[in-house]
Amino acid sequence: MRSYRISAVSVAFVLAGAVASAQDRMISIATGSHTGVYIVVGQSICRLVNAGSAEHGLRCSAPASPGSITNIETIATGETDMAIVQSDWQFHAVNGTSVFEGRRADDLRAVFSLHSEPFTVLARAGTGISSFEDLFGRRVNVGNPGSGQRATMDVVLAQMGRTSDDFTSASELSPADQADALAEGQVDAIVYTAGHPNRSIQEATASIDAQLVDVRGPAIDALVERNPYFEKATIPGGLYNGNDVDVETFGVKATFVTSAQVPQDVVYTVVKAVFDDFERFRGMHPAFVDLKEAEMVVDGLSAPLHPGAERYYRERGWLE
Repeated sequence: MRSYRISAVSVAFVLAGAVASAQDRMISIATGSHTGVYIVVGQSICRLVNAGSAEHGLRCSAPASPGSITNIETIATGETDMAIVQSDWQFHAVNGTSVFEGRRADDLRAVFSLHSEPFTVLARAGTGISSFEDLFGRRVNVGNPGSGQRATMDVVLAQMGRTSDDFTSASELSPADQADALAEGQVDAIVYTAGHPNRSIQEATASIDAQLVDVRGPAIDALVERNPYFEKATIPGGLYNGNDVDVETFGVKATFVTSAQVPQDVVYTVVKAVFDDFERFRGMHPAFVDLKEAEMVVDGLSAPLHPGAERYYRERGWLE
């Protein structure tokens, strides 16, 4: 019988490799456009998670996506583990209302909320557009299908008894393309639900004279009063070239969600990576500066908390 000599070092190496293989798990976070804040959120979370991969065995990626509606759909099908979505579409997915009528997302779970996202209208100077109502009869980019921005625009139009047919043209450009379209005169205005400062708005206002437009009035007041996921919002003056005055509008929260099918330890590890290094996270984008831990675990969340997130929050004393 042939005998083999295996050193203790070799055994240790093989066992370590087997343990690492068993622990390694790739998770994905669906985000948004390359010019939006969602992709920064996802990449920031992944940066913190990946910094501890040697310890916990998770690896994280945050690819771009069309936006909130698509993100919720890919959570439901298991194509992605986690996602950034607007708080209004989290609400509708959980309740089976609006675009989610008849297909309620029963497995959707909340993790935490993020920055505020004002509903933003930017118009070329010289177009005579100084209010939302001035958009009718003009060329407007209403947003790409599958995005929260497009869906929220449709909600606003319905509230006003209007449709996109009331525009001369209604483009369906993504946030990555809308700034160029505005600069090149292909559209008169763009509509965007986004955290600020925002790269797409920065690019547009840096290349042409363009003004942020107030979105307010009785119809908007009624919309905010009737829907708990909406809130009045202000875009501070001075964030963009040529826009030095505060602009009044309404908005939602960006929220971080997952599925009930994602294991508790995975969600716990992701949450712990963010909140154990929270000051670093807050410094990763200007939109994160005002985030507060105690608010993030309750504000804007319609879906049940994932047990992995709840475990961490109870350990920190943020939940009773």
